[in-house]
Formats: sequence, C-alpha cells, structure tokens
Amino acid sequence: MKVEGRWRRAIELHDDRVSVLVLDQARLPYEIKWMRLAELEHVARAIRDMHIRGAPLIGATAAYGIAIAMRADPSDAGLDHAEAVLAATRPTAINLRWALGAMRSILAPLAPSARSEAAMKAAAKICDDDAAQCEAIGRHGVELIRAAAKRAGDRPVRVLTHCNAGWLATVDWGTAIAPIYKAHEEGIPVHVWVDETRPRNQGLLTAWELVQHGVPHTVIADNAGGHLMQRGEVDLCIVGTDRTTRNGDVCNKIGTYLKALAAHDNRIPFYAAVPGTSIDWTVGEPEEIPIEERNADEVRFVSGRGSDGMPARVEIVGNASAVANPAFDVTPRRLMTGLITERGIARASREGLGILYPELST
Repeated sequence: MKVEGRWRRAIELHDDRVSVLVLDQARLPYEIKWMRLAELEHVARAIRDMHIRGAPLIGATAAYGIAIAMRADPSDAGLDHAEAVLAATRPTAINLRWALGAMRSILAPLAPSARSEAAMKAAAKICDDDAAQCEAIGRHGVELIRAAAKRAGDRPVRVLTHCNAGWLATVDWGTAIAPIYKAHEEGIPVHVWVDETRPRNQGLLTAWELVQHGVPHTVIADNAGGHLMQRGEVDLCIVGTDRTTRNGDVCNKIGTYLKALAAHDNRIPFYAAVPGTSIDWTVGEPEEIPIEERNADEVRFVSGRGSDGMPARVEIVGNASAVANPAFDVTPRRLMTGLITERGIARASREGLGILYPELST
C-alpha cells in the first residue's frame, strides 16, 4: 500500500538485516512513526499493546520475533522461551499460533548453529506468502464488487466494513480491504462506509489507509450501520477475521455480529475475507474460541488529539461503574453469505471450506 506516496509493507526487514520495522498503529492516524523491533521483548510488547494488530500481521511479526530470538539464543531452551513469550501476547487470533507452529516445525530439527539464518528465511517466506494470499483474496473478492457495480448503474458501489482488515492488519494488501483496493485500481467507482469500531477506534486506521490510497469513504458511528442498511445505502458488507472455525463461523472484532444481523434482516450480502492461515481446523463451534478480555481503560478513556493539536486522553466512564471489554464476537455461519479466501469464495460451512482446502479439512 502507499504510505506518503511510497509503496511499502506493514512489516519490513531493517537495513541491518537482523531487526524489523513496523508502522506504529498506536500513533495513527495523527502521526506516521516506524518502530524498530530488535529484541524478543520488543516484539512481544508491540503485539500485546497493539502497536501492531490484525491477525495476519500478528503472525508475521511473531515469526520475525522467533527469528530475532534465535540470533540471541538459538538453543532448544531459547526456542521454547521465545515461543512461550509470544504465544502469551494475544489469545484469539489463530495466525499467531499458526506462525509459531510453522517456525517450530522448521527450526526444531536443526542444529542450534543453523537456526538463526533459517529463522530469518522462514519469517521472510511467511511474509511473502501472506502478501500473496491477500492479493489473491483481492482478486477473488473484486468479482463481488464488479457484480454489484452492474446492479448499481452509474452510482458507486457502497461497501460497509468493520474494524481494520486492510494493509495495516496484514503484510500487504489486507483481507477485507483488498477487494476494494483492486476495484479502485480497476476504476470501479466504490465508496466505503467505515465503522469507528470502538473502543479501539480501528475504523480510523481503515480511514487513514483509504486516504493514503485515494479511496472515497465516510466514517460512521458503529451503530449507524443498521440504519444505512435499512435505507438501502449499503450494497455489500465485507469484514475480516481473527479466527474462523472449520464450520465457517467467523470470529472478528467486537460488533461484527451486530452488523451481520442487520445485513441478514435487510438481505444485504455479508462476506468475511478469510486467508487459509486464519482457519482453525481444530475448532468446530464458536464457543470453543477463546475471547480476549482487554483492559477496562480502553473503554474508560478515549485517546485522540486536542484542539491544540497535541495528543490527548479523556476519561469518559467514572470509576464507580464497572466496565467489560470483550475484544471479539463470533458471527454464526448461518449469517455469512460466503467466505472470500485466497483459493476462491467458499460457502460458510465445513463442506464449503473442504472443497477449497481438501488437504486440511479431513
């Protein structure tokens, strides 16, 4: 994606070839700041404190975290420690566990002396594969926007999305936003309804991306989506996923389920963009997915920029009130129109996913 007019990835190898650069999402949309991650704890903190976020990017960053750790301590104990530290950062996004497992399968059979170089190569391949997966999701998903454009006539196709499932959440292209980028590059008129997605306001990250790429959009309050659907102002909904069950249930940022209910009631197609690495073949039902409960301060306080242009943090909920902060919800497969994967568009069912991933579904 373009950042300040230059095509970049969300995670890049530093010039020193032993550390990585990531865009600090905690500073967006007000400041563009790249972070250098040079130690295992730097990587773990960046994931845990959401300086980077998005299931695919979490996995890719964790892979480099293992590689960075192997440079410091390539022993079996060092590998075990690095994996444990990174696995503890975020419980819901399956890409984290997938990436750690992929790195272990490559490194564990090797002698410690060979692990550092192999780990860097493996992490780079995970990043390249993620970018390719997302580009393919864009190619398959743009077909939905092309079809909607034929129905729309002269007006833009109006796509509603939730959270941020774009370039910032992946290595490149994004998942839910990839079809939108493809449509924009093809010259298909498209307009994006961007949910704020509180309490983390990740919709503002989507808006920042779309500004960088020149895609028309409007930021809306989370609760405005149903109203827009009732008024016939949404043609299509596309969201991302942090974990999808083998039966097609989609775990995504809190609030996704409510959007799916509204879409179902108004007969609006509702799709999730699902890279194969986000499918958990060990989980069949939604209640098996661990839902992260985050710090109450994310609800108690709102961060932004004051009238003086300086960063500001404002308390909006008093200490006398209890606060719950579940980070994700699960949209049942019955509400999903389909799943956009790198291998094509699947029905949200075990059979539908099995057609595209026969080697994994058995």
